[in-house]
Formats: sequence, structure tokens, C-alpha cells
Amino acid sequence: MSALRQALSAWGAEWSSVSFDQLQFWHRDTGRLALIGLFMLTLVLLGWRSASRRDPARRGIALPSLPLRRHGLGGAWLRHTPFVPFAAGVPLLLLALADPFSALVKDDVSYPGRRISLMIDASISMTSTFKTETLDTVSKTGPTFFTTVAAAERFVQLRQKGRQRDLVALVEFGDQAYVITPFTSDYDNILLSIALIKDPVEFSMFPNRGTVIARALEQSLALFKAFNVLDATGNLMVIFTDGEDTTALTEGQRLEDILESAVQNKVPLYFVRTNFAKSMGELIPDKAWKTAVERTGGRFYAVRDEASLLAAIDDIDRVAGGTIRVTRYTSQQPLFAIFALAAAACWTFAAGLKLGLARFQQLP
Repeated sequence: MSALRQALSAWGAEWSSVSFDQLQFWHRDTGRLALIGLFMLTLVLLGWRSASRRDPARRGIALPSLPLRRHGLGGAWLRHTPFVPFAAGVPLLLLALADPFSALVKDDVSYPGRRISLMIDASISMTSTFKTETLDTVSKTGPTFFTTVAAAERFVQLRQKGRQRDLVALVEFGDQAYVITPFTSDYDNILLSIALIKDPVEFSMFPNRGTVIARALEQSLALFKAFNVLDATGNLMVIFTDGEDTTALTEGQRLEDILESAVQNKVPLYFVRTNFAKSMGELIPDKAWKTAVERTGGRFYAVRDEASLLAAIDDIDRVAGGTIRVTRYTSQQPLFAIFALAAAACWTFAAGLKLGLARFQQLP
């Protein structure tokens, strides 16, 4: 029933967006021929019916006249009610046969999900060991980089299995940041990109092996701005890094200055600091990052083992609810289905009235 309600709601929204004065048709001639054929068939049936009534005594049954009650036939016309939805379905079917389409559709839609920028640290410090048991890593005692990539992969899979329809981007960074995949709603595309950067050969060839987290944040905010959604609701940043970045200034900008844009535009940052056996405060930048991250409305996770890493992923997935609003432009959107469905609905309703209610099956 829930799926049926959603389908009817989507059909109603699509029907309300139809502009009849802007409709175009792929098979206009087919619709015209169907109209002419229907008109000719109607004439033939009327002629046949008229001819068959010329001698009613041969086929009819004679009945004595019955006295009319004063108010006996007041509702006789209601017997023809099923004909009204049946007749309404005919022009809808003719329009459907003409294969209508809209040349250009601008559609503002809202759906559950977030715009998420995933940032993964690929610096040389990410080669330190991080032990895992359940995550799909290259080695259970391999480098932290492969653990964070597996964690990002797990996070995307959680979003894919839920009701969300996120727009996800992937950024890989060292002392420079690179957009691997811009915002897309195709989870499989993001998972493929994650699988590619998880390759040990690719990791070994990654340039710029320093750690400047500010570069990744700048790139993510620039990505939101490039898609003209920096000031929109539903934005989110998630970063996986070992947190070993003591750079206070980046091209003259302080950490607070870089995150100020995220604070002003309400883009929360979820910082997953992944460093094996290092609790909160055991790294010098922890306190500074925690304070800055919480100003954005996000959270700082001091991950020290696989259990705390999985807990952080689950927590981000839980709090990353909400909706995003997207403007879609569709060229030549086919409309055959909604007209055909409307005609079928009219005829189904007419048949239901005729067959389901005795009032419409007999003379009053």
C-alpha cells in the first residue's frame, strides 16, 4: 500500500505539471487517424442501430402500458452516469496514441538524502599500521589508508541500502586535493571510484604525499560552490584522515578562516580521525580540530580501533538524515504513460460503476 501511495503521488505530481498548451507529439498522424476511425465507427453503429429499430414488432416484446408515478422517473438519467467517465477516457486515449512529450521541463523535487563530500587522506603518514577484523581491507594489519577507504566504502553502502538518494562526491588529498568524482546520485559510480583508489599501485603512485587537510576542505567547499548549492540545505562533509597535520597556515589562511564558509553556509563537517591506538588528545591537533569542527555543527571522532571506526560510520549515517531540493531540467520528457493511465483509470471507474452497482444495470 505504501508503494501504491507513492506511485499515485508521483503520478499526480507528474499530471499536475503537464501544460497542455506546450505539448508536442511524436505521432500526431496516428492520433488523427484514430480520431477519424472512431468517428466513422460511431457513424456505422448509429446507422446500424437506426436500421435495426425500423421494425420493432419483429424483434421486440409488446408490453402493456404502465401508469407513471409522479416522482417515479426523477433519477432515471443517473442510469447513464457510467458513460461520463467512459467518454472522458476516449480523448485521453487519443492523446496517448499521438505519443505526447514536453520539450523542456523544469522540475523542483525534494527527496530524502544529503549532498555529501567524502574526503580521503592519501598522504605518506597514512601508511602507518591499523589493525582490522571485519572491514574489507588489503591486509588486516595494513596501512591506515586502506582502512579509511574501506570505511568510506562501508558508509556509501549504508547510504545505498537505506531510503536516501544522496548526491555524493569523492575527494582524495595529500598536500593537494583532487576531485575523483563530482556530485552524483549513482552510488555504484562512487563505489567504483573508491575501489580504484583502493588499489595498492594507485596509492603508491599518488603525488603530493604531505598532509594539508585544509586543501581538502577548500576543494569540497569549492565543489559545493561550483554546483551552486553552497548556500542550500542538505550539504554535508565527511573526512577520513589520521589527523597528523600541524600546518597552522595555508596560503595565509587560518583553519578557522577556511571553515568560516562552512559555518556561515551551515555545512557540517564530520571529522573521522583514524589513528590506531591513539585516543582523544594524544595527537597535538585533536583539540584544535574538535573545536573547529563543532563550530560547523558537525562532530569529531577520535578513532583508535576498528570498533570505534564502525561506530563513527554508523553514527554519521544515523545523523545524516534530512532532505535535499534539486532542480531538474528534462528535455523531451515522454508523457504517453500518464495519458494512457488516465484513460485506463476512467474506463476502470466506468466499468466499476456499471458492474458493481445495480442502479446502473437496470431501468428505474
